[in-house]
Amino acid sequence: MIGLGAIGSCLGIGVMAAKYLEASARQPELMDKLQGKVFLLVGVLDGAFIIATGIGLWFATANPFAG
Repeated sequence: MIGLGAIGSCLGIGVMAAKYLEASARQPELMDKLQGKVFLLVGVLDGAFIIATGIGLWFATANPFAG
């Protein structure tokens, strides 16, 4: 479960970075406006992966017989 989240997050960041580089090569004047949005989206993607990892590890180490 954690590995699939990591693969999805990495693929999403890679595709987004490639599209950012392509857009900045086509229209260099928009590079400054797009850079902030790219960093924001990278943070959101990484945050979602880290939260999913935390929840997965929490469930993996939970003891169903304690209570």
